Amino acid sequence: MSHAQGSPHAAPRAATETPPPYEPYARHDPYGSHEPYARYEPYQTYEPPHELPYEAYEPFGQPQLPRQAATPARHADPHAGPYAGPPPHDGPRDGNPYAGPYEPPGPVDAGHAGGRDTGQEPGRAPGALPDTGGRAAARRAAAEDRRAADRRKRTTARERTEPLRRLLPQALVVAFLAGGTSAFIASDKSVQLSVDGRARTLHTFADDVEELLADEGMKVGEHDIVAPGPHHDLASGDRVIIRYGRPVALTLDGERRQVWTTARTVDGALRQLGVRAEGAYLSASRSARIGRQGFDLHVRTERSVTFMADGRERTVRTNAATVREAIEQAGITLRGQDTTSIDPGSFPREGQTISVMRITGGREVREEPIGFTTERREDPTLHQGTEAVVQRGEKGVERVTYELRTVNGVRQKPKRISSETVRQPRTEIVKVGTKARPTSVQGTDGLNWSGLAHCEAGGRPNAVDASGTYGGLYQFDVRTWHSLGGSGRPQDASAQEQTFRAKKLYISRGASPWPVCGRKLHG
Repeated sequence: MSHAQGSPHAAPRAATETPPPYEPYARHDPYGSHEPYARYEPYQTYEPPHELPYEAYEPFGQPQLPRQAATPARHADPHAGPYAGPPPHDGPRDGNPYAGPYEPPGPVDAGHAGGRDTGQEPGRAPGALPDTGGRAAARRAAAEDRRAADRRKRTTARERTEPLRRLLPQALVVAFLAGGTSAFIASDKSVQLSVDGRARTLHTFADDVEELLADEGMKVGEHDIVAPGPHHDLASGDRVIIRYGRPVALTLDGERRQVWTTARTVDGALRQLGVRAEGAYLSASRSARIGRQGFDLHVRTERSVTFMADGRERTVRTNAATVREAIEQAGITLRGQDTTSIDPGSFPREGQTISVMRITGGREVREEPIGFTTERREDPTLHQGTEAVVQRGEKGVERVTYELRTVNGVRQKPKRISSETVRQPRTEIVKVGTKARPTSVQGTDGLNWSGLAHCEAGGRPNAVDASGTYGGLYQFDVRTWHSLGGSGRPQDASAQEQTFRAKKLYISRGASPWPVCGRKLHG
């Protein structure tokens, strides 16, 4: 309450102002919220707040006298009335300037004049103490009056709010139903679902696309398209598009591969895969439908191929499957053994240059010799280093067939295609001596053969004269060497064999074969 209306220490009112009815104190609530101080007004009399006035001081052992009756003349105010405030006292006690015998007015009583509570019992003058019980009894009576007033207020408030309290459950039920209906209507969405081009409108409570597909029992794979994405939130009026993937076994320009497409026709698949279909060969029409189970499609795109034939160059645009078909489209005819630089059955590529080869030719049969083999047999009757041919070898004859070709006027190397043997070759047989060769000849061991060898050939076993007729340590000619039992050339034989042959020659002819150096044998 404000200081101007209900405070027991309010400032004195004007004489003509009618005071408002006194409001009884409310029941004290020790756990209630704190009421902050009012804003400070600099132009009003400051009064500190307090709960209850102090009781009058009574000295020990002396009777309490009514102080108000003893001092009426000092503070008489004809205009104050019953709310004029506390009577004056002799001064502050215990440091409290507001301590004194003042009692606050009691609760409102309808029987009092003007409907105001004077704080006194009926028939008692204002400011006088009650006859029985003293001031404490008066306070107890005032508190009881306040409690009775509070009970009357609570009864009145309860009577006013009882109809509203009875209507509250029904209002809550109606509000709940209204709110649930609003939430139900707000959760229902009208969504258009398009599956492979077939659209339909449906109502759903799904929050996102993934939940919508689950409600519809639809499964999508990694090759399928869902727009918007599975986690996109749904709102009324949205459109969800689903395109299922279809496997296509595509053979493009001779290369086979497995691809996926969401198109439903061959034409749509070609556009989706980026295949250039203008002028191309297609194994199915463009309007052919592609089912969910898949499709097998062969495509040959149009290519530019150049042919070199008969000295001319020709470039054509073709979607042929083989080089042979492309040649026919270019108006070039292959005759006889004619062929191309690339296998006619191969696939022609973009920008490829192919030469046409005009081939003429025939076959030729030739007889060719077959070489014989040599068989060497050991013979213990012949000295080592001695060989004797006992059967001469003869070559055989073979008949061979060759294919002759002329390509664009140039003759090629003959190609052997077949052969047959006309006469078998005969093997040559040679006997090889294994008998130990003698190292001395009677009557010649005491001669100076070393001196003769140094004189004739400088002591070199492989020496050959300038004319190439004589060779070896003793300068034999081949004829003499063979007559002495030697084989091959004398300079190829060992020094021991050459000395042995020279001793044999000396026995038969003396020193005459060495007219200049023969004298070295004896000197």
